Amino acid sequence: MTDKSTAPSPRTRIRRKPERANYDTDTIAAIVDAALMCNVAFQIDGSVHAIPTLHWRDGQYLYIHGAKASRMLKALTEGEACLTIALADGLVLARSALHHSMNYRSVVIYGRFEAVTEPLEKQRSLQALIDGLYPERWETLRPISDKELNATSVLRIALDEASAKVRNWGVKDDEEDLAWPVWAGVIPLHTRPGTPLVEPDSKVGAVPATRFDWRSENSFESE
Repeated sequence: MTDKSTAPSPRTRIRRKPERANYDTDTIAAIVDAALMCNVAFQIDGSVHAIPTLHWRDGQYLYIHGAKASRMLKALTEGEACLTIALADGLVLARSALHHSMNYRSVVIYGRFEAVTEPLEKQRSLQALIDGLYPERWETLRPISDKELNATSVLRIALDEASAKVRNWGVKDDEEDLAWPVWAGVIPLHTRPGTPLVEPDSKVGAVPATRFDWRSENSFESE
């Protein structure tokens, strides 16, 4: 991404706790990259839906994919959408109940999706998905067929209208509560890969040497 910040729109301007707002494009991209899934809100026939789905980023666009027959994907190219991403980084334990909080990173994106229709670009986008999660895996797989590619829709939405909101600090207690005799601090939260489970009929028993890219592990440290 070339620009370092985006001017907040009326939809993305953060009004509640604006000190946590961040419109820096690199920060927004980093949070998008750290998450494995987003929630997509949209309308079908006047009814509002919010669906979690796998996503990936390439340049200034966020991508999703699914079956060509998907009602959601069709609706997303015909109307406005709102995407949200949230990552929990820590539990903030204060000395009073209402000062408990959570360290987190979140992004809200507004706009309209467009379909990626050119076959080579669609295949390149899907390769970016696979290699983004499992580096260098695409070239080891059975090549995708024309039938599979035709049955899959790939959509993208620009990150032009987006904002981030981040809390990454410790406890903020009232002065008069600081002497209260209870533990106060931050309990970090992380997502890490577990032990691989090999399929019984896998022709290769050894786990790939490439480190899988579990992006949400790279959380901001508390101040």
